[in-house]
Amino acid sequence: MQVNSHIDKGQFISQVRVWARELGFSQIGVHNVDLSSAEPGLRDWLSHGFHGEMAYMAAHGMKRARPAELVPGTVSVLTARMDYLPRNTPEGWQSAELARLQNPASPGEGVISIYARGRDYHKVLRSRLQKLAERMEQHLRELSVAGVGSDERDAFEYRVFTDSAPVLEAELAARSGLGWRGKHTLVLNRDAGSMFFLGEIFLNLELPPTEPVSPHCGSCDACITACPTQAILGPGRLDARRCISYLTIEHPGSIPQELRPLMGQRIYGCDDCQLVCPWNKYAQRSTLPDFDAREGMAGSGLLTLLAWDEAEFLRRTEGSAIRRIGHERWRRNILVALGNALHGGKLGVADSVAVRAALQRYADPEANVSDLLREHARWALALPVSDDGRESGVF
Repeated sequence: MQVNSHIDKGQFISQVRVWARELGFSQIGVHNVDLSSAEPGLRDWLSHGFHGEMAYMAAHGMKRARPAELVPGTVSVLTARMDYLPRNTPEGWQSAELARLQNPASPGEGVISIYARGRDYHKVLRSRLQKLAERMEQHLRELSVAGVGSDERDAFEYRVFTDSAPVLEAELAARSGLGWRGKHTLVLNRDAGSMFFLGEIFLNLELPPTEPVSPHCGSCDACITACPTQAILGPGRLDARRCISYLTIEHPGSIPQELRPLMGQRIYGCDDCQLVCPWNKYAQRSTLPDFDAREGMAGSGLLTLLAWDEAEFLRRTEGSAIRRIGHERWRRNILVALGNALHGGKLGVADSVAVRAALQRYADPEANVSDLLREHARWALALPVSDDGRESGVF
C-alpha cells in the first residue's frame, strides 16, 4: 500500500541527504515510476541481441522499465551514487591508467578494472542503502508517534537494489538528476565524471522528483573512438557482445577469436571509455576504505595471477566482485592476455620463455585442464585450431 504521509517532504529529503552523506553516498535523487519512454529503446537493444548471453536482461520483459510491476506498491524511486576511486588515487590517474595499458611497467602485467580492485560494490552499496532505508523508516515511525504524518506505523515499505535485479539503473539515475547518459551509455556528472556506483531504494512513499540535468558531451566522441573492440556503435548504442567488460565477466564460453587480440592484457573489465572522458578529470575519491585496491589487484604479473590455484583464487577474491566469474573464467582471461603479451613485442627473452612454458602446460593434450582453457592456451601460443575453435592435430 502507498503511505499517505503528511510530512514535510522537502524537509524529509533534506534529512535523507544528510544521512546519505554520512553513509558514504555522494548524491541522491528521486524519480517516479514512469519509464515508459525508455521501453522502445530497451526493446530495440534486446531485439538486436546486444545483450549477448546475459539472458537475465530479457527474462523479465519490460518489467525492467516498470518499477511498480517489479515491486508492487512502488510510487517513488530514491536513487543514489557513490564515488569509487581509491582514496590514494594520484593526480593524473587517467594518464597513469592509460600508460598501464599501453606501456605497462611490467610487460606481463594483468589489468583489472579500477572498480573491481577493492571490495565488491554490491555488498557495500546494498548494506549502506539498507541502513539508509532503515533510518528513513525509523524517522517516519518517530513522526507517527509524535502525531505527524501517517497513523499506519508499519505502512512504510521499501526494497533496495544495486545492480542486482531487473532495474534500469542508469536511466533512473539520469532522470533523477544524478547525471546524464554519456555516449558510452554510462552516467556522467559534471562534478564527478563517471567513476561512481549506482543504487536504488524503491518506496511506497510518494516523494517530489528531482530535476534531470542537461547532457554535456557536445561533439566529443572520445569514448567511441577509444573503445578497443568498437563496442560503442554510436552515441548511446552499445553492443555488449563486443565489450571487454562483457567478454571477461559475463561471457561464459570461448571468447571470439577476432576479439581476443583487441583485449590486450585486460583480464577483468575495461575502463578505456572512462579513461579518455574529459569529465573524469573531476572524478572524486571515495571516502570509504572499501574501494582501496587489494594486494595483487593492481600491478601483478600475469604469470603470478595464473599460478593461483582455485583455493588461492577464492581466498584472494573473498568479498571481491571478481569471485563471481569463477576460477576457470579467470584463467581463460589470463591465457588470452598472455597470448597478447607474448606476441606484443614487449617481452624480453626470459619473459617470453616463461610465458611460453606456462602456456604449454595448459595447451598440452594430456594436461588436466578443460577444453575451454586448452583452446585458449593453444590460441595464445599461435598453434593451429580448427574453425570451430577446437584443437587440431597433435601437440
